[in-house]
Amino acid sequence: MKLDLDSDKAGFQERPITRHQGAQARSLVDAVVEEVPVALVFNGLSHAVMMVTPRDLQPFAMGFALTEGLVAKASDIFDIEVREHARSFELDITIATGDFVQLKQQRRSMAGRSGCGVCGIESLALLDLQPERIVAAPLHADGGMQPAIAIAVSQLGQYQDLMRATGGVHAAAWCDASGNVLRVCEDVGRHNALDKLIGHLALDGVDMQRGFVFMSSRASYELVRKAARMHIPMLATISAPSTLAIDIAIEAGIKLVSFCRQDGCVEYT
Repeated sequence: MKLDLDSDKAGFQERPITRHQGAQARSLVDAVVEEVPVALVFNGLSHAVMMVTPRDLQPFAMGFALTEGLVAKASDIFDIEVREHARSFELDITIATGDFVQLKQQRRSMAGRSGCGVCGIESLALLDLQPERIVAAPLHADGGMQPAIAIAVSQLGQYQDLMRATGGVHAAAWCDASGNVLRVCEDVGRHNALDKLIGHLALDGVDMQRGFVFMSSRASYELVRKAARMHIPMLATISAPSTLAIDIAIEAGIKLVSFCRQDGCVEYT
């Protein structure tokens, strides 16, 4: 599948501001990250609307379909068309017939349910909080895990152009076993950033069992669940994990490392 990638889009807008410092006030122009509704439509069927920073939208659609289990593999996605509207985007995604049939069945099973979302066994089942064990072998970095984490921490900042411009986005980085940062995606949402990264890796045919993901955010359950679906052996984050993220990582066999700094980290699994 040949895509018209849009990773060169700025992802921010300049807005007038008044900066107050002490008794002084200055009128300036500041860069503010974009956040727009993006509708994901599979074979003509509307599935979800996400709030996304509008760049890397085709990889985002690819990653979302894979990490949410809507398609079995990247080759089941035949086409992704981006439609831009006045203040929103629509992603028209063409997927294999078998995947689409399963998607429609899933939507029927969810129809008519109401309530708080996570208040019973059926709701928990719908959240898919019981991952299968990943098949990736443990990573073997020269010198051990901590030197690899230190390298990733030291390199991430140079790839965060949107963060430098706006100060308001998350980053998801793909690192080799030694910690070298090979690709970074940014978005106002941490899960969106991970979906964009995984979409790029899938489009490039990268073996996701031979590296790890490093994120500038906390480790939430949905990040671990998405990584588990792609059999990524390790998820490292700058900030703290949640208990559910730890539980899912243990069940899936993913190494979860948080509070990552150049001089240390905390391993939870």
